[in-house]
Amino acid sequence: MNKAGSAKRFFLCSVLLSVPLVLFAVLALRQCGSEPADDSFAGLGRQSEGYSRARPGAALRFPEDHGTHPDYRIEWWYLTANLEDADGTPLGIQWTLFRQALSPPDDDGEDGGSPWASRQIWMAHAALSTPDAHFVAERFARDMALPDRRGQAGVEVEPFAAWLDHWRMENPAGGGLARLQVTAQGSDAGRHFGYRLALEADGPLVLHGESGFSQKSADGGGSHYYSQPFYRVEGQVEIDGQTRAVSGRAWLDREWSSQLLAPDQRGWDWFSLHLSGGAKLMAFRLRGGGGEGDDYLSGSWIDADGQQTPLTDDDLRLTPATYSSVAGRELPTRWRLRLPSRDLDVIVRARNADRWMDTVFPYWEGDVVVEGSHSGVGYLEMTGY
Repeated sequence: MNKAGSAKRFFLCSVLLSVPLVLFAVLALRQCGSEPADDSFAGLGRQSEGYSRARPGAALRFPEDHGTHPDYRIEWWYLTANLEDADGTPLGIQWTLFRQALSPPDDDGEDGGSPWASRQIWMAHAALSTPDAHFVAERFARDMALPDRRGQAGVEVEPFAAWLDHWRMENPAGGGLARLQVTAQGSDAGRHFGYRLALEADGPLVLHGESGFSQKSADGGGSHYYSQPFYRVEGQVEIDGQTRAVSGRAWLDREWSSQLLAPDQRGWDWFSLHLSGGAKLMAFRLRGGGGEGDDYLSGSWIDADGQQTPLTDDDLRLTPATYSSVAGRELPTRWRLRLPSRDLDVIVRARNADRWMDTVFPYWEGDVVVEGSHSGVGYLEMTGY
């Protein structure tokens, strides 16, 4: 770890452990050494006694499942978009809201009558990428419901709204996730960025895995996971006071679990791709957790009409092709992805390798280009490197 990173984590740990108001300290427990370390990314392989467990056979319900699941330890509302401005310049955005429980729902140590008492903490990430720049901002909040007033962060089902401070993803007119307005503003290294986008879905919600249960390891663990990958986008992005009109496609992931990873899974490589002809592909490789210590692969092929076909490691081939040095790490930023049953054999490459998210739990997230038997665009996320 470099000196700047060490200083950042020392400062974060000192502040979080000394200021009771900032209850997101749990997010930094691994850095502070307050819990036994494990090898999984962000502690997502830690045991989760007392929480509900994601299991196959549980029917998803809408619009209810657009909202929170506080009896599960973790969940997120995760939006990525591949955009172009009027000159055809490619841009990418990310808007993510994370919720994490501080204690299981049967923990009787919380005074439910106090507005200061909360089992839930929130973290949000916003990012904006151009061909040669990457802007990242991060915010934190806690659940704190006050009479006749929304909390600093939260999610409401109908009309749908998810927010942390003025970062918002909402459908004020009602109707679930079919239409969304997404806004965020932030600063990175003294430069200001933001976006205001209007999203409209022209396809259905997609349930991954077995009717929304997405297995993540050979031992049967997993998450509840669905997506809306059919958004069309219009809006504006702003960089240093300069505004550009943009349009393109977006993908929203909804996922919740209590133990997303097996203890021996170090992280993942996750793809969401918009392919020529209108098909979509979600695929991921979890490093570890497969049979005999191998990696665990899974995904979904999504036809242009929204029909989903589950994919297993017998169907998918995900092979790192080129590594890049990013933030002192060697990461695969060019991949070969094959799906023989669909005659798909493509190279997926990052537009720019410098898409590092220097957040509390750092990871790589960026826009990619698809070339080969199919063309397209999409997003790649890599954690645990």
